[in-house]
Amino acid sequence: MSEKKGFFSRLKDGLTKTRDNFVAGIDNIFNGFSEIDDDFYEELEEVLIMADIGVNTTSKIIENLQQKVKEQKIKEISVCKQLLIDSIKDQMRVDEHAYDYENETSVVLLIGVNGVGKTTSVGKLAGQFKNNGKKVILAAADTFRAAAIEQLTEWANRAGVELISGQEGGDPAAVVYDAVNAAKARKADILLCDTAGRLHNKKNLMEELRKINRIIEREYPDAHRETLVVLDGTTGQNALAQAKQFGEVADITGIILTKLDGTAKGGIAIAIQSELHVPVKYIGIGEQIDDLQKFDADQFVDALFE
Repeated sequence: MSEKKGFFSRLKDGLTKTRDNFVAGIDNIFNGFSEIDDDFYEELEEVLIMADIGVNTTSKIIENLQQKVKEQKIKEISVCKQLLIDSIKDQMRVDEHAYDYENETSVVLLIGVNGVGKTTSVGKLAGQFKNNGKKVILAAADTFRAAAIEQLTEWANRAGVELISGQEGGDPAAVVYDAVNAAKARKADILLCDTAGRLHNKKNLMEELRKINRIIEREYPDAHRETLVVLDGTTGQNALAQAKQFGEVADITGIILTKLDGTAKGGIAIAIQSELHVPVKYIGIGEQIDDLQKFDADQFVDALFE
């Protein structure tokens, strides 16, 4: 329990800037209006959009709220606030099966542009799975960046898991091929692959991911497949745009949102889930291995509003 509590209080601290940016604006509206009218909704809409929640998601939240107010014949502004919180949570719920892969034989690809914390996320997940008794193998398939291989080697050593890597500038698909065969031979539970993410060269990235996917399908057809896109929470709407682009080149099953501590753009977590219909599965709020945790919508929204 202490770990959960620890993470919640760290999450609250990490979301301070988002809260100041977002909840202060909402509180002003709830304190400034005495009745629920069009002006009230308009101001609320503006605050949500300014908080990086985005236009589409904001519309959904406001519509959901208006419907509840009407159905429940609510007149009090204060009751309306709890409904708003519930509406936001509704946009972000993660399906209970989202983490099934952790208990199956799985191949997990992490994709994302450089600098978003992708390699670090691979390392942290490896450490956590290992601590949960899983046999984990890492594949350093981001051969484009020398530092990525070095970084992953360090994480593999720290977590005490095996790393399969190739040469810098080598063929990422060849690394994945070797890693898949190692995973099968050693009966690994989870194979985690760090892959390159060069969005400015989308065609090459597409080809590379296709090739990697073909190899996994051919060599390891029974493995559960998971493709997680790592996004930097500090980039706000830009992270959403990146996720959409990755969605065009890969079959994304989840999002890892990093660097949520110390940014005022934490509202992007709400937008991503709602706009892409892809769940935010993990959020990162710091450097430590347990600063990457499964995403919990209730916990996140409560940390924002408390």
